[in-house]
Amino acid sequence: MSLKVWIDGKLVDKEQAKLSVYDHGLLYGDGVFEGLRVYNGRIFEVGTHLRRLFESARAIRLEIPKTAEELKAAMDETVRINGFTDCYIRLVVTRGVGYLGLNPNKCSNPTVFIIADTIELYPPAMYEKGMAIITASVIRNHPNAVSPRIKSLNYLNNILAKLEAADAGVPEALMLNHEGNVAECTADNIFMVRDGLVQTPGIADGILEGVTRRTIFTLCQKLGISCTERTLQRHDIYVADECFLTGSGAEVIAVTKIDSRPIGSGQPGPITRRLREAFHKHVREAV
Repeated sequence: MSLKVWIDGKLVDKEQAKLSVYDHGLLYGDGVFEGLRVYNGRIFEVGTHLRRLFESARAIRLEIPKTAEELKAAMDETVRINGFTDCYIRLVVTRGVGYLGLNPNKCSNPTVFIIADTIELYPPAMYEKGMAIITASVIRNHPNAVSPRIKSLNYLNNILAKLEAADAGVPEALMLNHEGNVAECTADNIFMVRDGLVQTPGIADGILEGVTRRTIFTLCQKLGISCTERTLQRHDIYVADECFLTGSGAEVIAVTKIDSRPIGSGQPGPITRRLREAFHKHVREAV
């Protein structure tokens, strides 16, 4: 049976889920989105995701034509109609259909669509053995251009960094900010561990405030693991004892090599493993 996609209040077959070529989300990347996970039939941290969606929309002066409650109901309906209990949701709001010009005021109504589907960013073996990454030459957006805190449809700099990773034969790339400090990877936040202290870049370093990232702070507190935000340089990652990435799609995954340099022992470290196990337990209990 074909998957159903929710578009502007209607559920349609995946093959019939179409947008106008005049939609400014397509023409100019003008829009915002969220990626959410469903565990045991419940959307994980749905309130946090929706709050970030509305903040992103406000930052680009996009009026979302639905309330948070309506969007949650629409996501629940999409998950239910497709028979999922565990899946990934992509919630997208575009500026809507307009003309061949940048002026967003000529767009009639924003377009909202919801996809519920399975996702596997990395193979299961990689979660056990860890992954290798590189440092990309492409940097994260300058905060005075498009703020990295906006989860917009403009992902071209991330995509270019992802292509560099693919060219290097690795699945992910670390992106630096305009000052040359560590920001995040193309789709995930980055953490490192040194002398038992978990560290990660903060807002001022040019990151998207990840929902899974926030969960890691909560889990560290529960487990008695020290965790802090601080500005990091590549050197800090090179000499770290452990490193891992977090994201709604990736969840928690160890990084064991960067720029051909092994991190720590070259294997997923004990704190990373502990947090990964705690995360999987938490998402089941939290819903």
